Amino acid sequence: MDIGLLYDTFDAYPWADDDPPDADAEYEPAETVDTLAAAVEHLGHTPVRIGTAVDLRDQIGKQLSLDAAINITEGADSRNREAYAPILLEMAGIPCLGSDALTLSLTLDKAWTKDLVAAAEIPTPPHRVYSMPEAVDAEALPGAFPLFVKPRYEGTSKGITPESKVEDVAALRRAVERVTSTYDQDAIAEKFVAGGGEFTVAVVGHDPPEALPVLQRGVEPTTGLGLHALEHRGAPTADRDWEYELRGTLDSALEDRLHTLSLQAFEALDCRDFARADFRVDANGQPWFLEINPLPTFKPDDTFAIVAELMGRDYVDYLAEVFGRGLRRLGLK
Repeated sequence: MDIGLLYDTFDAYPWADDDPPDADAEYEPAETVDTLAAAVEHLGHTPVRIGTAVDLRDQIGKQLSLDAAINITEGADSRNREAYAPILLEMAGIPCLGSDALTLSLTLDKAWTKDLVAAAEIPTPPHRVYSMPEAVDAEALPGAFPLFVKPRYEGTSKGITPESKVEDVAALRRAVERVTSTYDQDAIAEKFVAGGGEFTVAVVGHDPPEALPVLQRGVEPTTGLGLHALEHRGAPTADRDWEYELRGTLDSALEDRLHTLSLQAFEALDCRDFARADFRVDANGQPWFLEINPLPTFKPDDTFAIVAELMGRDYVDYLAEVFGRGLRRLGLK
């Protein structure tokens, strides 16, 4: 089969001087695309490198012939940006691995995601959405300080700095002002979960999905933030020499609980084939859902590659297995 690859590399979009410093943080290095192509070839199929949703739009209807597609495009400039490629593929009748456009738009919205997982009885910190700093009501906060403030429609820790953790109303308003003015979108503020560490869980497959071994993330001791959030591409703190510690203990009981919650979120949000869920654990050992990413990176040094190594699997071979399961879900051998 000819399988299209949809992706955004770091040089895929022109950026203006007034764009956020981490505007391209969610995009991919060339090594990720090479890994996707190698996994498709490992399955015995032919990878067709398409590129962005804009590239797909320009090629559909112009002798582009695909049997299926693998989509990890993030898009740009809209809260529906992650839905661009899946919608185009759906309109063209091309089966696509991964979650569909509705799930991708929903899960990019951190507020709606939290509302749905809370309705599914998955613990998630209470939150408020603010469109401007003047909207902060000191009498109706999402919880006691400290609170944590981030953009509503971003991933890969975009918009997160040490100032995202706030200790009073004045700092909350400053953080909301920074997010709304820099990223031109709402800010979401939630109760900051401290004490027991940070964890991420990859989920693959469908009917039933499978939760993979849990990974623990380093936490910077002075801010209490995940080290990955401070070091993400374009972050103003990315070049600092941060210390980190692994808080809490990842025992079998906690891993089982994280697996259960990840699978519940995966199914409640109608995810397909692959995703990554992030959690913080409090001082009492209670996990709290933060967010889920149905467009996880497949970089050869990130979550899925690390999990493959933990399982004693060659990464390309394991990724091919994940994609093969997705093809079978679509009715393709």
